[in-house]
Amino acid sequence: MAVWNPHSWQGRPAAQQPDYANPSELERCLGQLRRLPPLVVPEEVQRLRTLLAEASAGKRFLLQGGDCAEQFKDCNAEAIADKLRVLLQMSVVLTHSGRRPVVRVGRIAGQYAKPRSSTTEKVRAGGRELDLPVYRGDLVNSLEATQKGRKADPERLVQAYFHASATLNHIRALIEGGFADLHHPERWELNQTSTKPYQAVLEEVRESLEFLEALGGVERGTLERIDFFTSHEALLLPFEEALTRWVPNDEGEGQASGGARQGLSSLAHGGGYYNLGAHMLWVGERTRDLEGAHLEYLRGIKNPIGVKLGPTATPSDLNELLQLLDPTHAPGRITLITRFGAGLIREHLPALIHAVKRTGHTVLWSCDPMHGNTVKTGGGLKTRHFESVLSELRQAFEIHSAEGSQLGGVHFELTGEAVTECMGGNVGVSESDLPRAYETGCDPRLNGAQSLEMAFLIAGMLRN
Repeated sequence: MAVWNPHSWQGRPAAQQPDYANPSELERCLGQLRRLPPLVVPEEVQRLRTLLAEASAGKRFLLQGGDCAEQFKDCNAEAIADKLRVLLQMSVVLTHSGRRPVVRVGRIAGQYAKPRSSTTEKVRAGGRELDLPVYRGDLVNSLEATQKGRKADPERLVQAYFHASATLNHIRALIEGGFADLHHPERWELNQTSTKPYQAVLEEVRESLEFLEALGGVERGTLERIDFFTSHEALLLPFEEALTRWVPNDEGEGQASGGARQGLSSLAHGGGYYNLGAHMLWVGERTRDLEGAHLEYLRGIKNPIGVKLGPTATPSDLNELLQLLDPTHAPGRITLITRFGAGLIREHLPALIHAVKRTGHTVLWSCDPMHGNTVKTGGGLKTRHFESVLSELRQAFEIHSAEGSQLGGVHFELTGEAVTECMGGNVGVSESDLPRAYETGCDPRLNGAQSLEMAFLIAGMLRN
């Protein structure tokens, strides 16, 4: 295998990369990113790897969720708090009713880019149909339906860093300020999710805490803070490379040369390269080419890595992929995120489970029941049916159990806002309701009420 460095990916074919009209302007922006401080620290990354290793052993459950693609305009206190609220709500339901500690990982503070199936799209604007470059997320261009707005702008790379920094700063401030205190879970409530089952869970949580504290079995301080981690798809590789840093080990190991030379705190786990723009990164179904640039980049960093697996994934490809990304068979390194669709999961998942067992790798299996169940309405809106999402999840639990494996996590596109983008659930969103609050720039998300309902259903599956 060739020697790796943070820019060795540049010698491989890189899918889903935008064309920038001014390379010197792009390099100027990347140079600025290289000089800016990291968004996360290596100790947090290693902490997540430890928790994911425990999840792969069945001791924890991964809840990963957030926006399809974050937009800069949503970098405000209310929107950030609402996303954190719904993930906290889901996690308390899963922990209490599913009897499993939860690892909370947000698709947040960096999920600004999305892979697209075409380089252009037809958009209606001003009564005309325009053929424009496709919207690739705020990291690249604007949702605005104009030639200027859809032009790839390298300055957006720097804007994304500062929006991610502001988002992460507010999340940390909320957590440190007691927002996640289990003694006051009512702070997490959203109007749309104040249901009787959730209220009953909150009351039981309060009674349990009072009992444990009366016995002296738990200290109050341990319940006032939570671990919360960030993640995004490693899609735009120049951006990811610019956020990659060399971290020396605790024995005084020398630093690497080049743009990654920055003194960071040492680790008992040894030195290495980390992407310090997020705690966890994943590679998508469209970019996990074994000979491609994305896997070449990801194989060299120490972050935990997620891999999306859809209907095109084969057992032989998965074997090679695991050997490439995880040659030392390290628990907590790889999370396999399946996304087949409710109608295809039984056809494809068992063979992949068998393939992983034959390799001897310890992986964390997660299910993304969103992407394989996207459909278009007659009016052209993308949506997802709650029942299809639930069906794929149920089948995933059943298949893993039948194959002597275990599903250890879920991956959702969701929001705390009262959007109407996915149909169904107890809130009864119908096709005619979709235009009322359809706000996503790319794919449809579960709203807060649908997300909480899903958490109760998953908790039941965990108990079973």
